[in-house]
Amino acid sequence: MHNQGTVARPKTDRSGPPVTPEAALDRLGILKLVEEGASMSASRKVLVVDDEPDVLLLCRVNLEFEGYEVIEAADGEAAMEQVRAERPDVVLLDVMMPRMDGWQVLQAIKADEELRSIPVVMLTAKVQDQDQIRGWSEGAADYITKPFSPLALSQVLQDVLATDAADEERRRQMILEKLQLLQNP
Repeated sequence: MHNQGTVARPKTDRSGPPVTPEAALDRLGILKLVEEGASMSASRKVLVVDDEPDVLLLCRVNLEFEGYEVIEAADGEAAMEQVRAERPDVVLLDVMMPRMDGWQVLQAIKADEELRSIPVVMLTAKVQDQDQIRGWSEGAADYITKPFSPLALSQVLQDVLATDAADEERRRQMILEKLQLLQNP
């Protein structure tokens, strides 16, 4: 007697070798995407500056997954030491920190002939228009407000690192104009 509710399934041979996670990702085409993303960021050094250990950890885990080399500093003075010693490709910088705040670090980097070409991305809870205007006008390459998407962080860094100085300056001026128009309607 045949039960009408069941479907006959072909027998599968499961005696072959187990499939590794890498092989499964490769079959789906995901492995190639991960490798391409990592190669785009390979050997790029990011200095993450924040006095909140959880933010440092979140940034480090996500950026290392994307293939970045991550160095950290928990205050502004340590950040300046790391910038001078390590010469990172980009700096992610919090504003509210002990010993030397992010504004002072940004100003010091942009005032130093040897360091000024290093892009600085502000990563801060300072969300007011006047704070953003200050960041952009003092030379920030981008401005991310907390809370932030760790998934979007890598894309912001890729965009910043792929932009030449002239395009960065044009973009900064355009954003400043828009923010100032919002301030003075």
